[in-house]
Amino acid sequence: QVQLVESGGGLVQAGGSLRLSCVVSGRTLSSAAMGWFRQAPGKERIFVATITYNGALTNYADSVKGRFSISRDNTKNTVYLQMNSLKPEDTAVYFCAAARVASMKDYNYDYWGQGTQVTVSS
Repeated sequence: QVQLVESGGGLVQAGGSLRLSCVVSGRTLSSAAMGWFRQAPGKERIFVATITYNGALTNYADSVKGRFSISRDNTKNTVYLQMNSLKPEDTAVYFCAAARVASMKDYNYDYWGQGTQVTVSS
């Protein structure tokens, strides 16, 4: 059974940084594209970033370009989301997900983690 477990969320002041991690178990990470999504209270889940199975290509939502960076370490079965220059509007539950191909669409992802809360205070 495939499991994704996120960690690294927390409370940070605006302008600060956090690094989220997502550990995958039950399958080899190296064959999966990975993505990060987020859901703010009362809003729909939206795309944040995605990375191809080998890390060669990445894509970001316009709202996080230049501030967030997605990366992966297939030897550790782990995907990361480095978040810098955080803003209050980045406050959300952040989810990692696995797919066959990198995508901005959540319906292309087959497996999801339980999410980790990120709160940015002003």
